[in-house]
Amino acid sequence: MNMLSVLKNFLRGMPRLGALSLGLALLPGVARAQGMDDPVVLNFVNADIPSVVKAVGELTGRNFVIDPRVKGTVMITSARAVPRSQVYPILLSALRMQGFATVEGRDMVKIVPEADAKHNYSVTRGKEVPERGDRIITQVYPLQYESAAQMMPVLRPLIGPNNAIAVLPGSNTLVITDYADNVRRLNAIIAAADQPTPNDTALIKLQHVSAVDLAHSLGRLMAEGSAGGQGAAGPTRLTVVPDVRSNSLLVRSDNPARIQTLRSLVAGLDVPGALGGNVHVVYLRNAEAAKLAETLRGILSGEAPTALAATAAPTPPAASGATAMAAATAASGTASMILADTATNSLVISAPDVTYNALRAVIDKLDARRAQVFVEALVVEITAEKAAEFGIQWQDLRNLHDSGTNFIGGTNLGGRNTGTNIIDASANLGALGQGLNIGVVSGTINIPGLGVVTNLGMLARALESDANANILSTPTLLTLDNEEAKIVIGQNVPFVTGQYAQTGTTTTPTPFQTIERRDVGLTLKVRPQVSEGGAVKLQIYQEISSLRPTTTASDVITDKRSIDSTVLVDDGRIIVLGGLIQDTVQDNVDKVPLLGDIPLLGQLFKVEKRNRMKTNLMVFMRPRVLRDVASSDTLSSDRYEFIRQKQAEFRMEPHPILPDMQTDLLPDLKMAPLPPAP
Repeated sequence: MNMLSVLKNFLRGMPRLGALSLGLALLPGVARAQGMDDPVVLNFVNADIPSVVKAVGELTGRNFVIDPRVKGTVMITSARAVPRSQVYPILLSALRMQGFATVEGRDMVKIVPEADAKHNYSVTRGKEVPERGDRIITQVYPLQYESAAQMMPVLRPLIGPNNAIAVLPGSNTLVITDYADNVRRLNAIIAAADQPTPNDTALIKLQHVSAVDLAHSLGRLMAEGSAGGQGAAGPTRLTVVPDVRSNSLLVRSDNPARIQTLRSLVAGLDVPGALGGNVHVVYLRNAEAAKLAETLRGILSGEAPTALAATAAPTPPAASGATAMAAATAASGTASMILADTATNSLVISAPDVTYNALRAVIDKLDARRAQVFVEALVVEITAEKAAEFGIQWQDLRNLHDSGTNFIGGTNLGGRNTGTNIIDASANLGALGQGLNIGVVSGTINIPGLGVVTNLGMLARALESDANANILSTPTLLTLDNEEAKIVIGQNVPFVTGQYAQTGTTTTPTPFQTIERRDVGLTLKVRPQVSEGGAVKLQIYQEISSLRPTTTASDVITDKRSIDSTVLVDDGRIIVLGGLIQDTVQDNVDKVPLLGDIPLLGQLFKVEKRNRMKTNLMVFMRPRVLRDVASSDTLSSDRYEFIRQKQAEFRMEPHPILPDMQTDLLPDLKMAPLPPAP
């Protein structure tokens, strides 16, 4: 007789004595003596729950955490040996009968009162539940045909009072927390009930009224349903969708009686209009009434509107459709009329029912919300200019007024009125240009034609300049799809275009000049066109102009750089439009022949100028398509907060005498939000 048989006989001979204490002493030894897969006999009579859990932990190798509120005794007996893999499920069943549940974690099992189990972490599953037994799990079950709200009252009595069931109306989903075996039973019930019924959809054809108008009215009338294909989850769901091509209503509901009620209601509404009742008013949400009225008139007449005919000829399908509609109007014997009321942005249509229904379907498609495009342009211009000048000029005018034949002369290098010529310096020392100017002066002298000037015998000039510029412009525009937008940042400069002056003694009108004003600065014009695939076609004209700081010309001189192009770019991507990379080097030498070529000494008889200018100009652009109110609000809020932050960073330092002139900050949108869109 083996050790296990002795233990069983001994336990059977001890009345009302839970073999727990002896079992705990001997079970580890038995586990070592026997294989881990060998069956065991359970015989716990009125045993304390923590002690039983400890024994099961020894047998299964699991770690348990017991809530202090878990107290009491259990009775577990087995007439024959059971596999060790069944010891843990047997413990779960025994605990459930005592009102306790287990919550399985990664490395441990928590034993808590059943009422607290749903508040702890548990395994979460979809429709498929591989778990079995009396372990707590959570299931998220989406329904396809039946209403989750209607299923919950049916399933609630089948779930224990300490466990939970909830409904997500938006996704028509059930969330169940219960024991695994019970969840599997509920799944079978849900799967059997969540089946399509032959009466859950219906097609209602209309003869007189517009499907779009009727669907909108029904959606407002029935609180549980909605038009446009968006059904609301409630006690009963009803979805009404207009089919504009066949002028029909597509109806879906989980209650056949509700569909029958809707059929009766539609039958009462789908009747011919009374005398004078064929005048309809259609309020537009997005389209412009005047333009849309012109398009609809073109459909009725079979001719394209003037604005469209100038760009493209009508296609054969459109022409045939317009001809059919015109024929239907002529057959009815009633002329159709379409007027636009710009004050209310609405259309007034007087037409037979068949014509109005066809026009209403067109209006519904054209009156869609148009996308907006936010265009960001980036103009980067980096300019570096270096210049150097050195030269010496001479002149001798001392013998100018002596009698007889005398000698005068000098080097006259550099252009007149440039601030570098020695003759200009003699007439006016203030005319010398920037830089180092060193001269030898010996009084004054009277030169015929110039008057009394400084007797400047020698002039030495030296100049070196280094100028760098980094110009960054970021113009931005927000415009509707296929609408041109323009932004101008700069000056409005007058340009002389003509003049008339009085000459001689001829009697003429008062002298005058004609002036034309032009914008000088940065100009950006863009027309975006959004395609269905997300790409954006951009027609762009960008101009960068500036006034040149010079006084040598008779009028102002402007530097102009412009781009006129049409490009295709994906939404949110950056594209380079063009640019300029220029490197200009100039080396000028004015010298006296022969003398200027003498090594070293020749520097006294020449003027050298060197100039180098590098220009790097690049223009980038990025369009972003805004299709809804949320994206527009997000973009506007980001730009608003950016400007508000920059305003907050600017602060004047306090001054002991000057007054404080701080500006008020922009209001915080979070504290005072804008009213929501209707």
